[in-house]
Amino acid sequence: MGPSQRAAWLDELSGERDGGRVDVVVIGGGVTGAGCALDLALRGLSVVLLEQRDLASGTSSRSSKLIHGGLRYLQRLELGLVSESLSERRLLLGQLAPHLVRPVQFLYPIRRGWRERLRTGLGIALYSFLAGRSRHSNGSHRHLGARATQRLAPGLDAGVVRGGITYWDGQTDDARLVVAIARTAAAHGARILTSTRVQELVVTGGAVRGVIAHCGETGRTFKLNADAVINATGVWTSQIEQLAECGADAPDLERTRIRASKGIHLLVPKDRIDLHCGLIVPTPPSVLFVVPWGERWIVGTTDSDWDLDYAHPAASSADIELLLERLNSVLANPISREDICGVYAGLRPLVAGDDPSVSEQSAKLSREHSITRVAPGLVSVAGGKYTTYRVMAADTVERALDEVMEARGGAAPILRRRRRDAAARRSATLRTPLVGAAGYGELRQRHDELGARVGLSRAAAAHLLDRHGDRITEVLELIAAQPDLGEPLAADLPYLRAEVTHAVRSEGALHLDDVLTRRTRLSVESWDRGVDVAQDTAELMGAELGWSPDTIEREVWHYQARVDAERDSQTHPDDQTADAARLGAPDIRR
Repeated sequence: MGPSQRAAWLDELSGERDGGRVDVVVIGGGVTGAGCALDLALRGLSVVLLEQRDLASGTSSRSSKLIHGGLRYLQRLELGLVSESLSERRLLLGQLAPHLVRPVQFLYPIRRGWRERLRTGLGIALYSFLAGRSRHSNGSHRHLGARATQRLAPGLDAGVVRGGITYWDGQTDDARLVVAIARTAAAHGARILTSTRVQELVVTGGAVRGVIAHCGETGRTFKLNADAVINATGVWTSQIEQLAECGADAPDLERTRIRASKGIHLLVPKDRIDLHCGLIVPTPPSVLFVVPWGERWIVGTTDSDWDLDYAHPAASSADIELLLERLNSVLANPISREDICGVYAGLRPLVAGDDPSVSEQSAKLSREHSITRVAPGLVSVAGGKYTTYRVMAADTVERALDEVMEARGGAAPILRRRRRDAAARRSATLRTPLVGAAGYGELRQRHDELGARVGLSRAAAAHLLDRHGDRITEVLELIAAQPDLGEPLAADLPYLRAEVTHAVRSEGALHLDDVLTRRTRLSVESWDRGVDVAQDTAELMGAELGWSPDTIEREVWHYQARVDAERDSQTHPDDQTADAARLGAPDIRR
């Protein structure tokens, strides 16, 4: 997914006078949209994915980084959702993405005595039972007394915590998982165009039959004809649906009701919280997670309604103080704002109830996904959980295939055969490893040897393997050809300069923010939020993308402005003032 491939895709799709033609257009480059593109490509359909910013630039890079069943959903008796999520977790850990998804142990602290232990223990036992036993489960749950809990989590307040229960879940770098899904889709024929905004839906005879899109990098506007359009835009679902209302042929729409729920996360250095595992603490109406993340802890999350800017949700001072208060309620040595090295905020696209007059806490809305035939030719998918992206995509594609068949008058033999074929209905994504997964197990045995050949330490080679899987060879080849690319990008963090070049050549990165925020996590992991390496990173990207000195300066300026605006927003007391401060930085893709 490098710049030359993007240019070729764009030329191919925008070269026709009456518009290019594909079977399906997918709008949205988050985990669900990328999953839909992969599913469609594996079924042999021609598909184009259009994303207005970068892959995973919205919700899909701002999660709690967990691949989990959702322990709290058991309290609401959503057994089907939990079981489905745990099944998908098992698939990702064992077959689809073992290089990007790994087990992580959590401790549930007991604070109220035997009744809490009994109730929670039964829930975690059921959770472990639903997860099943496999070589990827890393053991079942375990009850701990006060002393054992203190050994595992010395940083907890012994006067508050009386014991605990441990269990296992999964963890991933959410943005890198989306990139892997998109690269896998591209390898099977999907065309992926980021920085490409859908301006209009093509409506013919009361049916949606394509899109008009604008490429923000080249300025081209082009038409794509398609038999069906999938709207996988998350919190932007309603905005895309509104485009179908334009024109004399506009159909009557079945609308999707979306409520955006904001969740914020803090990053704290490992030495500030003395734990040897992750932590989950019930904090009504949601839960508090402390998730191990390299040399950092991710602390999250909040759950509150948001109706301001969707592209750049802001974390207010009140949000940060709320998380700190919840965390410090169980710590022996409280942490303060000075201990926080990074903050990020994301929006969950929750499906609201049918009655808009009924107000319900966003934390209590179901995480089941919803698929709506908005109009002939237009299918929207919303809600759901990150963990179940593959199921969401498969269900959406099934609905989209109905639209394709209808557009062709029900006379498409290849589609009829697939509809009769149980394997096709089940989706080939069930058995298709993502890019980087196939040779990961074998390379684990000798990654240090491969790294040593280009002068990398064992730790640096392990870092590359866990981020790139068997595509580590692509990064090592860059270092072999240009040894200075094997140097660290930033002090005290494991990213290498070669990963910047690789992000441009193979992972679709087009702007400085793409690399510092999503291909790496320097924007939240480093104390300076990535500003100190912005110039070096921009120069590495510029060498691949042909940037002039003025363009490099502009990219660095935009990134610095974004960091300043985010820092400023986090000092404001409420959503309105925080949002206004965050919008003080212009968008590089605007």
